Amino acid sequence: MSVHHLFILFVALILTGCAKTVPDTSHTAEPQLNHTAHAKVNKTSNEAIPSKAKILDPTKVDDVWQRIALQLRFAPSQHPSVQKRVAWYLQHPNYMDEISKRAGPFLHYIVNEVERRGLPIELALMPLIESDFDTSAYSHKHASGLWQLTPLIAKHYGIKIGPWYDGRQDVIDATNAALDFLSYLHKRFDDNWYHAIAAYNIGEGRITRAISNNIKHGKSSDFFHLKLPKQTRHYVPKLLAAATLLRQKKMKFPPIKNQAVITVLPLKNGVILNDVQAWQSLEHLNPGYTRFPALLDGPRHIVIDKKQASQWQSYVAQQPSMPSKQWQQYAIKPGDSLSVIAQQYSLSVAQLKAFNQLKNARIIAGKTLLLPILADKKIDYSVKSGDSLWRIARTFNVTVSKLKQWNNLSRETLQIGKTLTVFLAPL
Repeated sequence: MSVHHLFILFVALILTGCAKTVPDTSHTAEPQLNHTAHAKVNKTSNEAIPSKAKILDPTKVDDVWQRIALQLRFAPSQHPSVQKRVAWYLQHPNYMDEISKRAGPFLHYIVNEVERRGLPIELALMPLIESDFDTSAYSHKHASGLWQLTPLIAKHYGIKIGPWYDGRQDVIDATNAALDFLSYLHKRFDDNWYHAIAAYNIGEGRITRAISNNIKHGKSSDFFHLKLPKQTRHYVPKLLAAATLLRQKKMKFPPIKNQAVITVLPLKNGVILNDVQAWQSLEHLNPGYTRFPALLDGPRHIVIDKKQASQWQSYVAQQPSMPSKQWQQYAIKPGDSLSVIAQQYSLSVAQLKAFNQLKNARIIAGKTLLLPILADKKIDYSVKSGDSLWRIARTFNVTVSKLKQWNNLSRETLQIGKTLTVFLAPL
């Protein structure tokens, strides 16, 4: 055999060997993250790292939805569960109309907070998945607000929940707590955002057990391979589907101006707003205060329309912090103590002291205490056949959202005979 033929045979053997070492990936399960032409992939955190190609400045665009679309970090997914949700969205083209309407006052603030912390912008879409951007949303598991925080998680992250104020429904407090919790879960699950987001929905213990079980049986531990309840299996795909629609512009998201809509006004003391129109205009931005027009026991702030900031600042400053006409009074009897009175009225000693500007717990028989209880009328209403929340709200001149809030209702269906609490404001 000639040298020329030997050389050809040698090259052929090398090429054959190379072909045998290339794995066949045509039938492998789809990964959580895909390489794209313009992005490198961080396999640990489920994020696509943007290329250095010149792009628009997200803070300078006109629409908040576009601002989000420009910063999407999770890699596109072709997983069937994600594509199924994409199809659902496309079959409901008017769905985003209501979402944008609800999100309008809050989305810019939420996006700013996510960016400020350096978190994936996809997290700003979570209120869409959690509550449809409904600040008064309440679940059967007692989760509440835009971020659907449970009482346990909310209190762990410093949110107040009481008879006057539920911080889970306050966009400032709730967003701060939700992002704190998500940041913790991200670290807890070794920088894997899919696991962190799933744990936000179902609990970290459930995700930990699912991961351990897969590893124990030699299976993949990525999100799409975990054995989880139906709600959680659909949870992450819903978020990825919403991101897909924004990225690919497959669906119209009614624009929301990329500018601050709300501002936070400090509140030194609890106040009663004495102007009905004034508090009605504030109520939808401050659903955390459960007994409007009383702004009590909250986080020492109110959320207002930015355009009316100076007007509201002077108005609130002029409000008396303890308007006695609207509060119940208690005549102190011999033997009384703050703790006894507080227990009798389901209050705390701290509330009584703050409300009466007491420096210590000493009280004197014959003196009068103001109780942080409005001199309004509480009604126990029994649901009758043919009743609806709308009809009951109209009868008592209150809102449906307040009826749901006062009675911890997660849906609008009523059971005949159920007793509802209704508060009628003093005339």
